[in-house]
Amino acid sequence: MSRKHLNTWIFYLLMIVSFVLLTYVLFNKADRFEVYEQHVSSIEAPPLSDLDSFKLSVHHNLAEPLGMLLLQIIAILIVSRIVSWFFAKIGQPTVIGEILAGILLGPSLLGYFYPETYQFLFAAETLDNLYILSQVGLVLFMFVIGMELNLGMLRNKMGSTYVISHASIIIPYFLGMLFAYYVFEEFAAGQTDFLSFALFIGISMSITAFPVLARIVQEKGLSKTHLGSVSIMAAAFNDVTAWCLLAAVIAIAKTGSFVSSLYTIGISIVYVVFMFYVIRPFMKKIGSIYSNSEVLNKNFVAFLFLLLTLSAFATHAIGIHALFGAFLVGVIMPELPTFRKLIIEKLEDVSLSLLLPLFFVYTGLRTEIGLLNTPHLWSITALLIGFAVVGKFAGSAIAARITGENWRDSLSMGALMNTRGLMEIVVLNIGYEMGILPKTIFVMLVLMAIVTTFMTTPLLALIQKIFPQKQIQEEYKRQQARGVFKALIALGNPENGKALLNVARYTLDGAKNILSVTALHITPGSYTNPIYGEDFAEESFKNILSEAERLKLEITTEHKFSDIVEQDLIRTVNSENYDFLLVGAGVSLSGISFEKKNPFLSKFGFLSTILSKVNSSSKEIFYPGSLIKDKTKYFVEHSKCSVGIFINRNFESVQQVLVLIQDVNDDFLIRYAHRLLKNNPAIQLTIQDEEKLIQSTTAFQSSFRNLIGNFPNSVRIVRTARNNYNHFGRFSLMLVSYLSWNQLTQRNSSKLENIPSTLIINKKESRFSSSGHSGSSEVANLKDETH
Repeated sequence: MSRKHLNTWIFYLLMIVSFVLLTYVLFNKADRFEVYEQHVSSIEAPPLSDLDSFKLSVHHNLAEPLGMLLLQIIAILIVSRIVSWFFAKIGQPTVIGEILAGILLGPSLLGYFYPETYQFLFAAETLDNLYILSQVGLVLFMFVIGMELNLGMLRNKMGSTYVISHASIIIPYFLGMLFAYYVFEEFAAGQTDFLSFALFIGISMSITAFPVLARIVQEKGLSKTHLGSVSIMAAAFNDVTAWCLLAAVIAIAKTGSFVSSLYTIGISIVYVVFMFYVIRPFMKKIGSIYSNSEVLNKNFVAFLFLLLTLSAFATHAIGIHALFGAFLVGVIMPELPTFRKLIIEKLEDVSLSLLLPLFFVYTGLRTEIGLLNTPHLWSITALLIGFAVVGKFAGSAIAARITGENWRDSLSMGALMNTRGLMEIVVLNIGYEMGILPKTIFVMLVLMAIVTTFMTTPLLALIQKIFPQKQIQEEYKRQQARGVFKALIALGNPENGKALLNVARYTLDGAKNILSVTALHITPGSYTNPIYGEDFAEESFKNILSEAERLKLEITTEHKFSDIVEQDLIRTVNSENYDFLLVGAGVSLSGISFEKKNPFLSKFGFLSTILSKVNSSSKEIFYPGSLIKDKTKYFVEHSKCSVGIFINRNFESVQQVLVLIQDVNDDFLIRYAHRLLKNNPAIQLTIQDEEKLIQSTTAFQSSFRNLIGNFPNSVRIVRTARNNYNHFGRFSLMLVSYLSWNQLTQRNSSKLENIPSTLIINKKESRFSSSGHSGSSEVANLKDETH
């Protein structure tokens, strides 16, 4: 240790010792103060034990407003994440899970079965802070929703999209007012006037949840299709129109008559004009300056928050709700994707992940399903849901059909526009807080929002099943006739794209006449904004596109967002009739191998990863036993085509290749070896045949004779002792079957730590029964490849 470091630690030690000694002296001198306090305390109440004092202190801390609010937030986040995760797993929007999480924590479930816990956690006097915080989150969220809308794009899509959007508002709006006419006298006559009640029921029927719809379109891979673009534009038109209508409805409801509301509506119009023609040009100039993260400083972000708060306050004062002001500020932001992306990044995670669940739970606390306690009330709820579905689904579908869409797209648009989700909940809470919606009707409308949102995904899948897309089927038949081999590369890690494309090029090109490669990257996450789509796609495919250009290989790219990545990947493979799925397995670590020392750690890859990063050793380590126990196993078991799992061990090029023959069913590997040599005759190929299967098996003999006949100087056979894999490290690529890999890892996985980059292949039988082909899906027969 140097003298400088020694002096530093001596000074630190002396400082600590001095502090302890001086503190001890100070408190000894202060003993008389403590005696006095104890004397006063003993007069007022008997002394408490140390444990009782601690319990009293904890109870006091929890009872404080801040302590109770934090406890409520913890409970809300835990429950909402669990329920949202479950709904994501079954292919539903996570917003349904968050709404139901609120109902679970409310009087309908927690309050019914555990009333004492419910009263402690959500006592009426503690909810004010939760409400204010949830409203702040809602204001931020509406600002983000406004920024998601591109007014320039809306102006360019005014034709049929505009008609579909307004048909999806007008028809359900009228049905909502018709429903209000029949239930007003029974439920709302003593609470509000019919005009306000009917207008609010109408607006609640006509809302479409633009964020949820956009999310479903992304997850289904429809963003670049005609159906996806028309649906998103129609929902955007719907959003803008519905919020303008809501502002007018609020003005009418607050003033009590249409004539009186004209003052509020007039001032609102003046305010909107001011925002568009004064503030918007100003923001456009600012946006061109603050369009990258380097210049987007805290002062500018503070200015945006101030503008957002002022606008929300202004519309609240006018009488059309603070949310409309927040939405308007988002709409007038500069139409610069980079600028909007930067601003959304500042707000979205906090508003969507932390504050918005508080709003859902607060809604759930208001939703007492127990109020629907008779068959008559449930029949009215069913009637309400029926009116909502018929108005929105049928209205949108019929309008789309009249404007020239086919039945498949028309019904799909109806299903998408029928989703209500979060936006519906926002409208219902406004009506409830204004005293327009009675509690029973509020519960019915919340249930309607949940049902119509939940039914969107399965209804869309049903429509697509009943009306299969003829273009896809016809294209598939044309590709079969031309001998197209469809390969899908799943880019879990975009950095692996270059290696995966090279592997596909060498091992799959030649399986048929034409190799068609699609690179798919699925971005996981629940709240990824549509604005990010192009940025994510560009970043994900940068490496693989540059490599495709070098290889002179045409590829197609596809980008999706999903909460259930594995399921969506398999759905894409199976529904689009791919012949081969190539995925990467990132299992090489840097550090000491903990598998030999601690079998427990080898079962938990993340612990090994964390510990290995602490170690400075550069030795490359591999845990073979952990590979086919994760999501790659799901791909193998659920895919209808052959699957290749590529282990990237610093792969650079294909020079020395090892084909590992371990089982009688491994004969198909010879065909992959043949393609490797055909695509690159300079490769040196070694076949390791431990069981002498090539000599003893007819299927092997035929394939091997063809291989030797075409490449006599490039192939050799070795027969090493069983479990002797020390020579693996000198190869650049190894081919092995999925079955043999499992057998190897079960026998002694530690022997495989030094393997090269490896392609593990699971062969599936052909699905081409309609064309009369048979055999493996990755190759028709070896003879075809030799010509």
